[in-house]
Amino acid sequence: MALSGTIPLVKRERFGYTDAEGGEYMKKRFDFTVRTKQDLIDAVHDFGVVPLFRNAIPGFSVEEHVDPVAWFDSGQDGVWEWKGPVIRESGCAYGKFFEKKAAFVSAAWFPDLANFRRDGYDFDARWDEGLAPRGDKFLYDLIDANGPLLSKRLKQLGEYGRDGRKGFDTTIGRLQTQGYVLISDFVYSQDKHGQRYGWGVAEYTTPEKLFGRQFADAVYRHEPKESRARLLAHLRALLPAVKETALERFLG
Repeated sequence: MALSGTIPLVKRERFGYTDAEGGEYMKKRFDFTVRTKQDLIDAVHDFGVVPLFRNAIPGFSVEEHVDPVAWFDSGQDGVWEWKGPVIRESGCAYGKFFEKKAAFVSAAWFPDLANFRRDGYDFDARWDEGLAPRGDKFLYDLIDANGPLLSKRLKQLGEYGRDGRKGFDTTIGRLQTQGYVLISDFVYSQDKHGQRYGWGVAEYTTPEKLFGRQFADAVYRHEPKESRARLLAHLRALLPAVKETALERFLG
């Protein structure tokens, strides 16, 4: 099935892929080492689905394929600092998509993930069918109307907190898992000398706002069951030694 257009991203990544192009993805195996930001960008493009943290599938994460110097507290930039640039430069989606843990998903594969997780519904249709709780609609509408928004500002606008609205973390996590919300960047505070410090603060938006028409044209191209089957076949090819039941559980 032909795609309607292309996106000018690194390595000419596109939203979705044709059946013929899918064969190229099936030749990949999940094997790499991250030493630089470019290594991580390449992994996202090469493998399509790249979890950040250890998970139920041994070896299927950046954490298990990174040079220790580039992982944490080495006195130089590493994976934690590269997350925002990788999102921006690769054009990928990033969020808590699997096992409530963060993962990078390339532009080629995110439409299938979002379609499968949404079960073919955009958020308004999900709400109209009574499939979304009121708290999800409130937060989704807040992001849709104002995004991209830093998590701190999002909580302020929504009046989340000890004496206000509850359940921010649970709701934002569920919206990411369902493919309605993602993290578009990480923003750092700077001191008076312009030096970055502290942890990056997540910036949230919707895929439709971040990616525009190209995503909207691709996300519902297939039936949700077909999108899930395509993803499962891709994971099977990446991880040929992993049992089918483990892949099924991971995908959800």
